[in-house]
Amino acid sequence: MIDSQSVKADAVVGADSRGFDGGKLINGRKRHVVVDTLGLLLGVMVTSADIGDRTAAKVLLAQVADAHHRLELLWADGGYTGGLVEYCLAAFALVLAIVRRSDDMRGFVVLPKRWIVERLFAHLMRSRRLVRDFERRTSSVEAMVYWSMNMVMTRRLARSRPARA
Repeated sequence: MIDSQSVKADAVVGADSRGFDGGKLINGRKRHVVVDTLGLLLGVMVTSADIGDRTAAKVLLAQVADAHHRLELLWADGGYTGGLVEYCLAAFALVLAIVRRSDDMRGFVVLPKRWIVERLFAHLMRSRRLVRDFERRTSSVEAMVYWSMNMVMTRRLARSRPARA
């Protein structure tokens, strides 16, 4: 699953790495993530918020496809439609399936497979350092996302272990 999240940037974030996301009206950065079906983070890339999802996806998917050779199918939302579907098939032999929301749906509806990446964003927002973008460099933000996911997995494993006698 691939998706992105726009996050407001603090005053220390330079103008060279921040942008304005017109769809969500946020001045800051955008986190692009790829997760597997369990919600484990496969790759993350941080860009300015004015970079489109399809543009960033080409770079991120190249990194993820190099690291994870068995990747065959990728789910995405409607923001990734267009030429990216054919590009993924030609460049990475990767099928990009678009999970669409029906026009007749009203209110909040859980879409198949989309909740996996949204759950990851919810876990990230539990980390105080990731609620707002405070880092000067995008590589620092990416490292914080990986660190936060390690903490999430540690908490999950601690809850799943049986209590000691």
